[in-house]
Amino acid sequence: MAFLGETWRVHSGEAAVGDILIDDADFPWLSGRFTAHPGYDAVRDLFARELVLMERDDDWEEWEAAYAEIRRSVSLSSPDGPVPEFLLHIEGDRAWFRWSDEPFEEE
Repeated sequence: MAFLGETWRVHSGEAAVGDILIDDADFPWLSGRFTAHPGYDAVRDLFARELVLMERDDDWEEWEAAYAEIRRSVSLSSPDGPVPEFLLHIEGDRAWFRWSDEPFEEE
């Protein structure tokens, strides 16, 4: 599969947040081992809060607000460069995401 073995990178501004080594591709989701870099400390709590809200499954507006903060705080790059749109989750040493070369449609 094309994505397996690739390393995708998460940044916050110029700071490296972490790397994702892709080990599973289940379209449209990619997932892999997350290796945190020093910049992860600044956004760790954002990802933890987003997962709690997602698992609660009772207030999607609150989840959307929490995820909007993640999107303002981090960017995602494929081996070919930055991707304009993504939905990224990080928990421990695992990350999973979907991405698009085009912005997601607003509802």
